[in-house]
Amino acid sequence: MAIELSESAAAEVKRYMEAEKVEPGFALRMGIAGGGCSGLQYSLAFANDFEPSVDARYEQHGVAVITSKKMALHLDGTQIDFKDGPMGRGFTIDNPNVAKAGGCGSCGCH
Repeated sequence: MAIELSESAAAEVKRYMEAEKVEPGFALRMGIAGGGCSGLQYSLAFANDFEPSVDARYEQHGVAVITSKKMALHLDGTQIDFKDGPMGRGFTIDNPNVAKAGGCGSCGCH
């Protein structure tokens, strides 16, 4: 498996890259940090520092997504989508490797 980018997410990434005049050769770099009650924190940024010995690269719908190989183990099967509706506009990330928390105290960290 890999990190999956929906068509709507890829279209939004392309739109943003064009609007911000991001240079060709850049990819969307995904990172993860943290944990605890708030769950994982994901980061998305444009980068051109792909290093095959330490990074994994996935491409869907004409957009490259890169992450470190260490993080790729935790992101395998993750789906990135883009929603634009009455409840807001933004990227959504669904990571099947993370157990869904049931509220404060359910993670056992208290």
